[in-house]
Amino acid sequence: MPLNRRQFVTTALTAGAALPLLPAAPAGAAAGGGDPGRASARVAPAPGGLYTPNAAPLAPTAFLRLPPGAVTARGWLDGRLRQQLAGLCGQYASTSHFLAMDASGWVHPEKTGWEEVPYWLRGYVDLAILTGDGTALAAVRRWVDAILATAQPDGFFGPTSLRTSLGGGPDFWPYLPLTWALRNWQEYSGDSRIVPMLTAFFRYMNAQGPGAFNQSWVSVRWGDGLDSVFWLYNRTGDAFLLGLADKIHAGGANWVNNLPSLHNVNIAQGFREPAQYALRSPSGALTQAAYQNYTAVMTAYGQFPGGGFAGDENARPGFGDPRQGFETCGIVEFMASHQLLTRITGDPVWADRCEDLAFNSLPAALDPSGKAVHYVTSANSVDLDNTAKTQGQFQNNWAMQAYLPGVDQYRCCPHNYGMGWPYFTEELWLATPDHGLAAAMYAPSTVTAKVAGGTRVTLTETTDYPFADTVTLTVATPGPLAFPLYLRIPGWCGSPRLTVNGAAVTAPAGPAFTVVDRTWNNGDSVVLTLPQTTTTRTWPGNHGATGVDHGPLSYSLDLGETYVQTGGTSQFPEYAVHTAAAWNYGLALDAGATTFTRNGGPLPADPFSHGGTPVRITAPARRIAEWQADSQHVVTPLQDSPARSTAAVETVSLIPMGAARLRISAFPTTSTGGHQWSAPAPYRRIRNKNSGKVMGVDLMSTANSAHVVQYDDNGTADHLWQ
Repeated sequence: MPLNRRQFVTTALTAGAALPLLPAAPAGAAAGGGDPGRASARVAPAPGGLYTPNAAPLAPTAFLRLPPGAVTARGWLDGRLRQQLAGLCGQYASTSHFLAMDASGWVHPEKTGWEEVPYWLRGYVDLAILTGDGTALAAVRRWVDAILATAQPDGFFGPTSLRTSLGGGPDFWPYLPLTWALRNWQEYSGDSRIVPMLTAFFRYMNAQGPGAFNQSWVSVRWGDGLDSVFWLYNRTGDAFLLGLADKIHAGGANWVNNLPSLHNVNIAQGFREPAQYALRSPSGALTQAAYQNYTAVMTAYGQFPGGGFAGDENARPGFGDPRQGFETCGIVEFMASHQLLTRITGDPVWADRCEDLAFNSLPAALDPSGKAVHYVTSANSVDLDNTAKTQGQFQNNWAMQAYLPGVDQYRCCPHNYGMGWPYFTEELWLATPDHGLAAAMYAPSTVTAKVAGGTRVTLTETTDYPFADTVTLTVATPGPLAFPLYLRIPGWCGSPRLTVNGAAVTAPAGPAFTVVDRTWNNGDSVVLTLPQTTTTRTWPGNHGATGVDHGPLSYSLDLGETYVQTGGTSQFPEYAVHTAAAWNYGLALDAGATTFTRNGGPLPADPFSHGGTPVRITAPARRIAEWQADSQHVVTPLQDSPARSTAAVETVSLIPMGAARLRISAFPTTSTGGHQWSAPAPYRRIRNKNSGKVMGVDLMSTANSAHVVQYDDNGTADHLWQ
């Protein structure tokens, strides 16, 4: 049976070859103008720091998270947050019945409640903090006050039904994202009630038996719980929390070089758990397991641009084509995992991967107005409608692609997506154990934080990145102050240029961190140039498909998009998106070169929109007649490259993936002597002459040697044969 949002595969998948940890390079002469500096492939974890470093016996991390409010978005990033505040996340409480306070078990324990309020609050709390919006901050306070008021003497809080809803015991899953929301509010507001409340709750959790740890959603998502347990331990030193961490790791699903679930969101959240537990039980093998898990899933299912992987519910053998979707929940959870691993390991590759998702996948998960979301986003998708796909294209046979408020149809994603841009903003800047600051990712922003002996400084980041290659940092300090400034060099950048007050400083090729360690004065300026070039990537595991990149942005065919409002309201419209443009192009790189252009003038307010993007690439291409959409407007899977095409070479226009809601991003290549593609054969229902029933697969299995049986025709894709 197809597995949906309320079910997940428990089949284990052994991880493939490990991706080696990058060793720290020796310190070198990385500075000019008399400024000492150093460079390393990754920053080694170290004890200390001004922002609650791990307390012994927890192992140290490479970077420390700054409290919410330390980083302020500017420019295009501030525009994303303001759009989100005015859009679906910021106004969702007026539409989602799950967020009605008078009906929620998170406010009235006798009523029901599950993950929706925790999901939404996890993003909404930080959105309110980052925008400083008074209405949103007041709403957060009301929710926090109401949730705290449900606390019981034994430490339990929230819906009473959750005490017994998982096999007769407590279901801790929805509490995990909620603890993140409460933690962030405490760090911002100083609310003195939250630490004692979480302490009591974790004592209650620690008293539970194995059934509370080893089944259902929570069993594969305990990495979120470990992060909160360690956060609390670093503030209280309560020894029982270390035992709880041991219990979580031992009782939850095994993620050590293993994928215990192929549900896309479970993977996005769970793959990192061994590296997190390595903070409690230091082990290079445990940390390595997170790398190996990532490599395994991306090798099998992530063979296309955008930073995600094929999981239009569960990742499935044989369904790795770029038409397969990645859940919006998966996008933001994968981003959060990469952010956490950046801090734990000091490896810049995780920040590279977070930017890949943020710039190329996250914007397209919502309509350009930010008022509607869809369940899955695909690298190749030529129509977005609200029609179920019944020919086996996706695992779910309900409609997943139109832009909707999605309260019940999509349910998890519209409540959960809100943490994407706020968490990205907060993780742009990190504190370092040696009392410095690190620019982990790049976007227009300002950070105010303690450095050196505790003095606050402000760094203002002025940039059009990722749409341009220059990042300018201006230092504001009350006086001369010595502290290290770490700058990430992305993996795609081979020749960075760095100056401090106009003097050249040596910087390494990426992926790496370069460190400028000097005495800073008020008004000092750092200019980091990350030259962007147009490159191609090929995925042998997906028929030799090719992607086109320019710096951190991946590019898609410019299809032209027609939005048709099919329902909803003016506040929350429902949209289908169609195109009349030809899309079945393969690249003809044997017939010419690509050309990159950028519009002059200031960056548009929304560069992640079809009409607002300032950059594009032209490329030679040929049409592939045999590459067609099926009868339900879904692009058919790729076949081997190069594809044979005798069509004339045309010049096509490509725009950034994040600005394209309809897109072809994983291209076949073409040549006149390439592989002959087959046009898709129609799918048929095979009806038995005597019984009148149709042929189907027993238990709807996708495995080889599944039994063929006869069923009453219920309309599912398992009855379609080609």
